[in-house]
Amino acid sequence: MAKVVVHGVDDEVVERLRLKAELHGRPLEDELREILRRAAPLSREAKIALAARIRAMTPRPLATDSADLIREDRDTR
Repeated sequence: MAKVVVHGVDDEVVERLRLKAELHGRPLEDELREILRRAAPLSREAKIALAARIRAMTPRPLATDSADLIREDRDTR
């Protein structure tokens, strides 16, 4: 299992997280694990959405027929 260290977290934030953990009846570390697990969903829908975003950034191929390109090349010689 990986380790993650976060520096510079405000004391107020840590105290609120500690209180939240106490309310859920678990240690702060377990509370943080649960928060991180929920923040990084790997559902099928999330993967499909990410793939769609990447596909949208990929340039589309030219819609020119190859026969037209060959004729154009032949005509310019």
